[in-house]
Amino acid sequence: MFKILVVEDDKALNRSVCAYLDKNGFEAVGCVNAADAYDAMYENTFDMIISDIMMPEIDGFEFAENVRKLDNDIPIMFMTAREDMSAKQKGFKAGIDDYMVKPIDMEEMLLRVGALLRRAKIAATKKLTIGSLVLDAEEHTAYVADEEINLTVREFNILYKLLSYPKKTFTRTQLMDEFWDADSSSSTRTVDVYMTKLRDKFSECNDFEIVTVHGLGYKAVVK
Repeated sequence: MFKILVVEDDKALNRSVCAYLDKNGFEAVGCVNAADAYDAMYENTFDMIISDIMMPEIDGFEFAENVRKLDNDIPIMFMTAREDMSAKQKGFKAGIDDYMVKPIDMEEMLLRVGALLRRAKIAATKKLTIGSLVLDAEEHTAYVADEEINLTVREFNILYKLLSYPKKTFTRTQLMDEFWDADSSSSTRTVDVYMTKLRDKFSECNDFEIVTVHGLGYKAVVK
């Protein structure tokens, strides 16, 4: 069972979030400030943290920064009334993984929690398995039904990115920014060439599909 730390000084909201998580198969521990959260982390091992920003004494930004000094992998999601871009930028720079604006939709929160925990598991194992496909991020290898598919490093990285976030659309520009050097003379159409190559190499794999989102970019759909 995944254990989630909820740091929220609104006691009613804290109880509601913890109760909803408990009801849906998680074990939630609620704290009303960062100091109590540090104590809880000393006594327990958590799989994820949900934190408010505006808290007394130690705010969410400082709390997230301190957590990141101790654990670089645990997923952190902010749950806050602040919806300004500056707060979001500061939060992501502090090391958070996701950001929800109050009032919180509990069903959406549950979906985000599940996604973050799944990605954390992928990051921890360094392997991504989808049906007969196994991608090993440490060795940069891809196997379909135990048969290795030869990929370049860039092809592997693009595919790993898409399959780590199934159904999420990535624009050509986003992919270029991440996987090509800033001084590259390649155009965004180069991404199309790589997608064609990946589709060709995995044409016999029926576990996923790389889908073109017209006018935007690409996404991976797991079958």
